[in-house]
Amino acid sequence: MGQVVYIDSMETITVKVSDAQDGQRLDKVLAAGAGGLSRARLQALIAAGHVQAAGSPVTDSSRKVRAGEIFDITVPPAEEAVPVAQDIPLDIAYEDSDLIVINKPADLVVHPAAGNHDGTLVNALLAHCGDALSGIGGVKRPGIVHRLDKETSGLMVVAKNDSAHHGLSAQLATRALTRVYQAIVWGVPSPAQGRIETKIGRHKTNRKKMAVLDGGGKEAVTDYRILETFGLWGALVECRLKTGRTHQIRVHMAHIGHPLAGDPLYGKASPAKFTKQMKIPPAAAAALGSFPRQALHAAQLEFIHPISENRISLQAELPPDMKTLLQTLRRARG
Repeated sequence: MGQVVYIDSMETITVKVSDAQDGQRLDKVLAAGAGGLSRARLQALIAAGHVQAAGSPVTDSSRKVRAGEIFDITVPPAEEAVPVAQDIPLDIAYEDSDLIVINKPADLVVHPAAGNHDGTLVNALLAHCGDALSGIGGVKRPGIVHRLDKETSGLMVVAKNDSAHHGLSAQLATRALTRVYQAIVWGVPSPAQGRIETKIGRHKTNRKKMAVLDGGGKEAVTDYRILETFGLWGALVECRLKTGRTHQIRVHMAHIGHPLAGDPLYGKASPAKFTKQMKIPPAAAAALGSFPRQALHAAQLEFIHPISENRISLQAELPPDMKTLLQTLRRARG
């Protein structure tokens, strides 16, 4: 591999042509000497004038090289991905000139990130809102006030301008923005209603998970109450967030021994545990164990409109997959 140096955050790679490479294409030689850069990426850098020989740009990828020639490749810093507007259907629960409330389906990522550069809620909002976005922090983009996990469905409020974003964020911080979820869990929590107060932080060994911590972490408070039970093996539970930590409901319900059905991170051991200890009907065990996502839905959202100061109160019924799961559990319960 060529020598690598860094100048003002720019990466420069120097490649010297060996005797064996004499007469080969420039892009092929550079790909062999600049480990980590693909041939296609190098072709783009060559065309943009980022490859030099003896101080002069070389812009022909097919140029034949000579033994002993030295090429300097300047690699500019990676640019942040800029979300593009995409025409993706949205289920709109409420909208005005300042904000929009979406009933997000499961399997929709909120914001572009590694592995999900497009096809997200933000891409959809850019297309839907268009010129109605007056800017968040000087950038024409929707203001995400709170997020839902990819596989969590339900209500989300998004600001269209700075004033609305600041007002909604303040309500979120002071707990004036009310968020109520419904979850289908393994087993039946006891007592039937209560408050879970813990510290939540990143899991010590699995960085994809959050965990209840004895030391460190941030305050996390969830109020819950049972809405319906299915024998001793399942329950429909209402959860009210008093704080908004990552994966909070999923972590808290698992912490008290009743993880969400279908939860891939916090409920993996649940099927074996509950089917061994309880007389769970086979149909119920199969339905709970095969549910394809965490059974969690943001069912209610209430806040004071940051501009008009009117109270906005919205509800979203359970999505079809959770309704079907409940129907199966009710039939199994008898």
